[in-house]
Amino acid sequence: MNSDSESLQHQCLNWLLTDDVKIDEYPSVECKENDGVKNLSKEATASKSSESELRGTPQTFQLGEIPTVQDRFQAIIKRRLQIQIQEQPPLFPWESQLTDYPDFVDEPSMTLVPTWGWMAQQSKLNLPIPLPERVFRQLLEQCQALVTSSVPLGAKLVQVVENFFPNESQALNDIAGLVLRSTYRSVDTLDKMPEIQSDYSDLQPRQQMALSLMAAKQLLENLTLPLSATSPVVARQWLTSTGTLNVRVEYQSLSKLTRLLVQADLPAKGTLTLRGSGTLAMATSSSPGYLSVELGCEELQPTYTLEVEFPEIDQQSLLFVISPTM
Repeated sequence: MNSDSESLQHQCLNWLLTDDVKIDEYPSVECKENDGVKNLSKEATASKSSESELRGTPQTFQLGEIPTVQDRFQAIIKRRLQIQIQEQPPLFPWESQLTDYPDFVDEPSMTLVPTWGWMAQQSKLNLPIPLPERVFRQLLEQCQALVTSSVPLGAKLVQVVENFFPNESQALNDIAGLVLRSTYRSVDTLDKMPEIQSDYSDLQPRQQMALSLMAAKQLLENLTLPLSATSPVVARQWLTSTGTLNVRVEYQSLSKLTRLLVQADLPAKGTLTLRGSGTLAMATSSSPGYLSVELGCEELQPTYTLEVEFPEIDQQSLLFVISPTM
């Protein structure tokens, strides 16, 4: 493809992403005072007004009486506040009624559940705006389900996002073609991305299609590790909620024996499972750090899968596909 054609495709995708972006004006929210607080403010204001009038009215006080009056006034205000709090205790923003909380958690079932561990990887994607967690999660799940499929990349992209846009197969195919030919291939080209001053939910359907397809393409590329005679080593990084997972895959040929070696630097305790056609190798680490696993065979299989499990990060494992072409 010549430079003029690639430039035209680049401009088309820019136009698609920035066309008719609408920004909703959010009305300002007027906070209302809780019951009782408003009355207290009025009473306090009235008291202060009365105090000002007292100060402005010539009166005769004996030495030492003014501090006594001030102390009495403060005691009255403090007492009224205590009564109001006892009768109508304040609520947290997330509460609709009074709730009793335990002093401590003594059952494992009540421990806090961490957020979805694989979400942090979105910050490494080259997208003009972030995707909602729900959308990113579904995209990753679909990519995981299709990463081992032998269908062409363009068809994979359409299959990954088609559930978001039913009955839009033609539009998805057209935009997928643009995404495949675009120059948005890495974070090094981030400065070429169009600026969108809006949230994902406010975009037009075709803009949402383009962003979803771009995210799916990058996810599939991150989850695929191609090996070849000229490139026998490939590495990937995946950012998790507890740190970065570093994976390195190497093809080694020793005489008549072929070896596939996987080395990983784990951000948490986990398990690596390397699978081929009828073969399996597994290694488990009880702490963060270095872990390796390997498979040996007379000749390489068309595909291998590498499953990474982190029980502390997420119940769902992360699946990579290794594609040797020797």
